[in-house]
Amino acid sequence: MAQTRRKDTRQRIQDVALELFLERGYDQTSLREIAERLEVTKAALYYHFRTKEDIVTSLVEDIGRPVEELIAWGQAQPATLETRREVLRRLNEALETGAPVFRFLQENQAALRGRGAPNAFRDRMRALGALLADPDATVLEQVRALSALFTVYFGTFALDAMEGAREEKRAALLQVAWEQIDAAHNTGA
Repeated sequence: MAQTRRKDTRQRIQDVALELFLERGYDQTSLREIAERLEVTKAALYYHFRTKEDIVTSLVEDIGRPVEELIAWGQAQPATLETRREVLRRLNEALETGAPVFRFLQENQAALRGRGAPNAFRDRMRALGALLADPDATVLEQVRALSALFTVYFGTFALDAMEGAREEKRAALLQVAWEQIDAAHNTGA
């Protein structure tokens, strides 16, 4: 029971911090303001997170976990078109779940520069790219496969600027990505 309460408190802190980071920006948000919004003392906040950086690290780890799990799943599957399509579908789903954190990271790049997240991001993108493109594929096939990945990933940032229902826009991203992965797979056929 105490473990669940700690986890719920940790999640509440992350949610409120993310809300403030999105409203005010990372640099303009203090631990005191996070504690005040939560209606807890700074000491209670420190029990879970000593710094704002610790909160950001936890947010990045939390959104990275489903991608890491997806990579592990994909590596255990046969390298088929169906697997590649499923990797893109699952990635699209994971990105939707983590969209607020991705938006925060995108909007606060300057404040977050120099932290470990870019290396983890790069490594994940390479691993996902390896799942989508055959190592012996032509350059054109590799570009198409990576374009499918970038459509889903970077398209996430463009959704807010587009008109329409969020579900419809996510479905459109996935459809375009599938068309690209299908084209990459069928080029050599």
